[in-house]
Amino acid sequence: MAELSTLARPYARAAFEYADGHSALDAWLEELATAAAIAAEARVREVLSRPALTTEKQAELFIELCGEAISAPMANFVRVLAANRRLTLLPEISAQFAELRAAREKSIDVHVISAYELSQEARDRLSDVLGKRLEREVRLSSETDSSLLGGLLIRAGDTVIDGSVRGRLNKLAEALTN
Repeated sequence: MAELSTLARPYARAAFEYADGHSALDAWLEELATAAAIAAEARVREVLSRPALTTEKQAELFIELCGEAISAPMANFVRVLAANRRLTLLPEISAQFAELRAAREKSIDVHVISAYELSQEARDRLSDVLGKRLEREVRLSSETDSSLLGGLLIRAGDTVIDGSVRGRLNKLAEALTN
């Protein structure tokens, strides 16, 4: 079976092109995130997977669950997904839509995990350095994890930079056992 990302790609692109053409990227991003959160719920997936439900009924149930959080165009998008039995792809479609928007805006979300709280000056410097390296505007979020012992773990899209002491010790242990 094809991977979820492969199945979701044409839907994400179609949604992006529609939203971009109607100057509604922000609204669609928010609505897709809402629909994705609903589609990810175990009880919703269970109900939607019932063979007795027609695709039309699945779409109407899902739209009813979303309530006023989605617009008429998004409701039509949900109907198309339901007709093709692709409602379960909404979380992946939402993620790919966000990536397409970030690529258009030349921005990237970067998550930094450090052993200790980063000062605002360090966050700003790190954001500037990563922005130059990645050639994008960086939106930085951070958290602390004392198990890293020291250093940083940086996640920017598919790129992971492990500069933590824990990561270096793991690499050293692996090298010694080989």
